[in-house]
Amino acid sequence: MFNDFKLTDRDRPAYIQVKDYLKRLILRGALQENQKLPSTREMSTLLSVSRNTVIAAYTDLEEERLLYAVPGKGSYVAAVQSSVTDEELSWQTNWDSRINSYARKAVELDRMKHGIRAGRGFISFTSIAPDEELFDLENVRRAFMDRMAIEGNVLLNYGYAKGYKPLIEYLKRYMEQKGVDLEGKDLLITSGFTEGFDIVLSALGRTHGTVLCENPTHHTAIKNLKLNGFEITGIEMEDDGLNLQQLKQALSERAYDCAYLVPSYHNPTGIVTSPARRIAVMKLLAEHQIPVIEDGFNEELRYSSSHALPLMSLAGQGNGVIYLGSFSKVLFPGMRVGWVLADRELVSYLESIKRARNIHTSTLDQSVLYQYLHNGHLDKYLKKARSIYKRKFEWTRKCCEQFIPFAKVSGDGGLHLFLKFNPDFDTHLLLEACSEQGVVFTPGDMFYTDERGRNTMRIGFSRVSENDIERGLRIIGRTAAELLGKRL
Repeated sequence: MFNDFKLTDRDRPAYIQVKDYLKRLILRGALQENQKLPSTREMSTLLSVSRNTVIAAYTDLEEERLLYAVPGKGSYVAAVQSSVTDEELSWQTNWDSRINSYARKAVELDRMKHGIRAGRGFISFTSIAPDEELFDLENVRRAFMDRMAIEGNVLLNYGYAKGYKPLIEYLKRYMEQKGVDLEGKDLLITSGFTEGFDIVLSALGRTHGTVLCENPTHHTAIKNLKLNGFEITGIEMEDDGLNLQQLKQALSERAYDCAYLVPSYHNPTGIVTSPARRIAVMKLLAEHQIPVIEDGFNEELRYSSSHALPLMSLAGQGNGVIYLGSFSKVLFPGMRVGWVLADRELVSYLESIKRARNIHTSTLDQSVLYQYLHNGHLDKYLKKARSIYKRKFEWTRKCCEQFIPFAKVSGDGGLHLFLKFNPDFDTHLLLEACSEQGVVFTPGDMFYTDERGRNTMRIGFSRVSENDIERGLRIIGRTAAELLGKRL
């Protein structure tokens, strides 16, 4: 016995590894109740560790009531309930037969499980996450230390479902600077956009069971709409936003519970809805009394054109717009912090749903983000990020136009571009051929509400070097030309 022990983790204290090893033997029944253990000196020889390491391990095991010491005699195994169970208590459940339709639908819609994975050394255009090389680690570390020094004990305890108050107040001022009238509105902190969207959908009544949105649109939104039981009516995108004629037609044909819109740096097309088109869309939705869920996706990543105001700012003191915000695409997605700004009464309901589901978003994450913002680092970081992403954006667009001239390119900013080929082209076939050459991207049909879009694709460039952008798009363009039978 004891000859199978090895120190496997250099970064983990040796005494903890010894303690865990002995604990497993005790709980599995390999070491029996009242069995005498070797002395600390003998055990240190058996395990090839120092005697002090064994002494510390024995001490911890005594504190956990797994060992007891008899003065002058040594250490013994205490009485514990072994994890070795009677056969009558052990059975196999067929979990597949017990899974509900919600879980099955979630797996069906989970593209991460079913898509082509990027292998080592691949050029991957699938991500639209920020480039971690830009992360402002020193100032994040300083923000953490500052906040812990001020109220560390509080931050490590339970927080409030509504959120960390200093961050709530900061974000209210932030939204006010975007032209939003805060009269009658309130703000709820969430664990990113996805939780906020899911909470809002779960609170909405399904009077009609239908939702309006752009087509294509954010795949995560499509998943959550379907999982929450909504039918989706998608309205095609034009160069400056929703097709107004299609929107009018859709509104005349049936009623809707809400609309979900991404007006700025739209995912996946990258289109920024023009001010005039925003006003026209809002007038139509106001006329039909349809609440709007506005996704503030990538609003900060504007590179050239002036940024249009959020839809919520156009609504003034009206309460028909629910704004979902997050810094995940511009700051640090590892801090799962987002927010919902909406009518005060609605937020009161959302707060209760939030409390029932996960009590609160990490107060530590919220407080560190608040301190980072409070210390004035956001604008400096955005200035740097915009400069680098703008260069990548322009370079990616130039490479797309040069190497894939037979595809229409759209995108006004953000971290991605969208390509559309002839209607009979299949980007899934293109992906298979490119993946064999070490290049992957996201086929566009996953973003469509009506199973179209196999002739489209999204190119995320944020985490790809400029050299790899050129090399990857050259491969995509050459391979697409071969599939089309074209000469470049």
